[in-house]
Amino acid sequence: MDTPFTRTIVTREQWVEGAWAVRDAGGRLVTLWGSDNTDRGAGFAVMAAFVAAGGVRVLELSLAAGEPYPEIAGLFPAAGRMQRALHDLLGLVAEGARDTRPWLRHGAWREGEFPLRRDFDASAARNNAPADYRFVRVEGDGVHEIPVGPIHAGIIEPGHFRFNIVGEKVLRLEERLGYVHKGIDRRFAAFAIGEGHRLAGRVSGDSAVAFQWAYAQAAEAAAGAEPPPRAQWLRALMLERERVANHLGDLGALGNDAALAFALSQFMRLKEDWLRLNAEAFGHRMAWDRIVPGGVDADLTGPAAARMLEQADAIEAEVRVLREIFDESSSLQDRFITTGRLTPDQAHAFGVTGLAGRASGQAFDLRCDMPCAPYGELAVRKVVFDAGDVAARVKVRFEELIESLRLIREIVRRLPPGELRRELALPPARAFGVGLVEGWRGEAFVALEAGEGGAIRRCHAHDPSWHAWPAVEHAVIGNIVPDFPLINKSFNLSYSGQDC
Repeated sequence: MDTPFTRTIVTREQWVEGAWAVRDAGGRLVTLWGSDNTDRGAGFAVMAAFVAAGGVRVLELSLAAGEPYPEIAGLFPAAGRMQRALHDLLGLVAEGARDTRPWLRHGAWREGEFPLRRDFDASAARNNAPADYRFVRVEGDGVHEIPVGPIHAGIIEPGHFRFNIVGEKVLRLEERLGYVHKGIDRRFAAFAIGEGHRLAGRVSGDSAVAFQWAYAQAAEAAAGAEPPPRAQWLRALMLERERVANHLGDLGALGNDAALAFALSQFMRLKEDWLRLNAEAFGHRMAWDRIVPGGVDADLTGPAAARMLEQADAIEAEVRVLREIFDESSSLQDRFITTGRLTPDQAHAFGVTGLAGRASGQAFDLRCDMPCAPYGELAVRKVVFDAGDVAARVKVRFEELIESLRLIREIVRRLPPGELRRELALPPARAFGVGLVEGWRGEAFVALEAGEGGAIRRCHAHDPSWHAWPAVEHAVIGNIVPDFPLINKSFNLSYSGQDC
């Protein structure tokens, strides 16, 4: 079991006390989700996963039909949107919640219907009739409102951003997401446990390795299994290559958004070469479907290993030159420094992890703090800054990119021999497991409960964008409207993962 966890059935009082205890101890909320157990004669359940004391702590509260659960957004602000989504999907009500507007409900299902309930008829015909959404209004002399999206000029996913401004200065930003809700949690129930990694890898395509690994961890924990050592090292290799690919793409896009088009062409050239070697080595540019419960489904040959070592050296040399160009470009630094600042206190309040969190003083990196094999043997260097602006998020990317190239070289050179995969024994019904992996964007989480005969009864996937999207609303305040695309790109959050 890679991710140490506990699962505790609690009372209403213990639900609140447990959340308080985690917050007071400096822990953080990972996610909220729920389950319909009416087919077992047990009503519903709401679950919360926290990171505390070097492991994951899952609290489970049973609820009768119509019974609310105590809200926890007052302790963990990012829970507000999760509570709203939980109501949209299961009809569970957070008692005392300040914001009860729908979050994922865009008219795709009728009032009084809840897609994760056992009695939901997914085949029934429905008319998409979205209702008006109550955006918060800001009024006063000279205040204007700018709606942006949900359809954008670029080839990106949909999201609605409502700005309130004076002149070009942003007073307030409110987001509305959920437009690409895909019903992944419900879809998991159509898979066997040995197959679910394929769907997990599509929660957010740029984090396919992280979610496949988190799913595999959860399945292996439920089955009491452990993958072979070579598979563990190959998983880390794929994860670090995913991190490098995304940092290369983001650095190019950030340079382009600050009018340095040269950066986009150079970094995207490097990223394309990187992904082509992924395809050569693993059979897929994004390593989709290559991490499976019990191990991996692709090996690294000698020639591909040699190419990886050569490529890591070559790309590091070019990245160092490009970083000098970034650092010495006064116009670029003028756009980056102080822009879109997320303070350490704000990042802590929302539980922001990953590169955005580490750029705002949040010294969390699961590869160091809760290392799964083989990271305990690799001595990962944690990269943390506290300025919290675009410049800091750029620095984190450069530093982590260089560190990942070092890790890749070490993994390739130390890759142990042996088998790639062990067959996973079918876990018993009600067996439970979680997985938590440090993806390039932040912590990818999967919780899995086994059903009868190796089926998936309930699986919940959670992207770190849930915590960072509300933080963006704060980071943009006081900036000018033309800087929003740059600020947004410096976080580069997932719509698809948030809306899954």
